[in-house]
Amino acid sequence: QVRLEESGGGSVQAGGSLRLSCAVSGSTSYSCLGWFRQAPGKEREGVASIWTGTGTARYAETVKDRFTISQDNAEKTLYLQMNPLRPEDSAMYYCAAGGGTGYDCVSAAWLSSTPNYWGQGTQVTVSS
Repeated sequence: QVRLEESGGGSVQAGGSLRLSCAVSGSTSYSCLGWFRQAPGKEREGVASIWTGTGTARYAETVKDRFTISQDNAEKTLYLQMNPLRPEDSAMYYCAAGGGTGYDCVSAAWLSSTPNYWGQGTQVTVSS
């Protein structure tokens, strides 16, 4: 069992920044890590993913060039640096883990999938 715990959410004004963290513990039976988000009344969206083997990443077009996903293997922590933030980025953000090849981890399909393991989420609210 992989356990994931997010932190770092909060309320900011448009143009501001936040860094989300996800502490990963338990089993190491995963090769892909990612961030997903869901706003009320909207479908879940895959935001960014990373292949733990090399750190290769993929981003949704809606956040590309604004968000950066990274990992600290020693601390077993996943990060999502977000800036500049926009009101449409407001959502509950979830950390997720799953298996797959390196190619799988950074594919559009993985960002549209439902990985095996999920955290409880952290709320991000961006005001205009």
